[in-house]
Amino acid sequence: MKRLALLAAFLATPLWAEDLTATGDLGLVIERATGSLVLVDRSDRAALGRIEGLGDLSHASLTYSPDERFAYVFGRDGGLSKVDILTRQIVARTVQAGNSIGGAISDDGKLVAVSNYEPGGVKVFDAETLELVADIPAAGKTIGLVDVPGRRFAWTIWDTGEVFLGDFSGAEPVITPLGNAGKNPFDAVLTDDAHTYLVGLFGEKGVTAFDLWDPAPKPQKFLTDYGKDGEDMPVYKMPHLQGWAFTEGQYALPAVGRHEILWVDRASEKTVATTPVHGQPVFIIAQPASPYVWVNFATPLNDTVQVVDSRTHEVVATLVPGKAVLHMEFAPRGAEVWISSRDDNKVLIYDTRTREKVAEIAAEAPSGIFFTARAHQTGL
Repeated sequence: MKRLALLAAFLATPLWAEDLTATGDLGLVIERATGSLVLVDRSDRAALGRIEGLGDLSHASLTYSPDERFAYVFGRDGGLSKVDILTRQIVARTVQAGNSIGGAISDDGKLVAVSNYEPGGVKVFDAETLELVADIPAAGKTIGLVDVPGRRFAWTIWDTGEVFLGDFSGAEPVITPLGNAGKNPFDAVLTDDAHTYLVGLFGEKGVTAFDLWDPAPKPQKFLTDYGKDGEDMPVYKMPHLQGWAFTEGQYALPAVGRHEILWVDRASEKTVATTPVHGQPVFIIAQPASPYVWVNFATPLNDTVQVVDSRTHEVVATLVPGKAVLHMEFAPRGAEVWISSRDDNKVLIYDTRTREKVAEIAAEAPSGIFFTARAHQTGL
């Protein structure tokens, strides 16, 4: 009986139980000046440690494996790094290009794709080993890379305006041209339902939509008339379209070169309102489970964040978190927003109901904030 009792106790409490770490409330903060990451615990509002040696992170992003354990970091120097957030180590790294701008992971978690400025094009890697799977050249800087259901990726080309859909579900990749978005696409985003691929244009007015549920998607331009009255200002920082908000049946879009948010009906693609704001919007992000969007701005007006009600299209709060606000990330259910203040070397944490600061975490020149909940969102 004693042996049976000991066996039962052993089975009930595995030897490795004390070493288990839940990943659901973890995240990574990019330290752009030092090529490092800070691992954070969202629930404890605390930094757990630092991961170093990731190269040039002056413009960097990352995505997560489906199990939330591994982060794939895309650096400005062309580096693709696979980071184990449980052991806090780089487990694989390759400098796959001269200058890269972002990437994505396939819906099955098997492939990681990187979009490159230099030499251009998209490279696709095995997510386990980072071995090269496909090399898709392009006639210019490749941007706006997103994952699309069905082991596919979409991207566009700054120099030519071309848009492509790559299917990597078979033995060989199938690359389909979708048409031309327009002059100088500066970024793109996939809607939250993976229905529409939206491409923002810098070289001309407007946004181009591609219906990815259509077997033969075609470019559909809208917002081609905005800003024809008045004069545009110099653009100090390009908007990041993966921050575009989808809320209340609307797109909340940055007016390039203007201090405005443009509200567009998702179904009709007609402009329904314009909101004057503090500066040139960079990120416009929807607060989960609410009617609000939060906006940060380009230099030199980048110490401010504004909250806008998507029902009334009015600014309802203006916050000044710190110097050089670069990024915002919401807790998955929207209870908090984490805001990076690069020049104050801090991440500020705000309660979204009271809009009061509740905590802060030290970080060296922080920029992007990425919670592991992103592992379960299409297009991120």
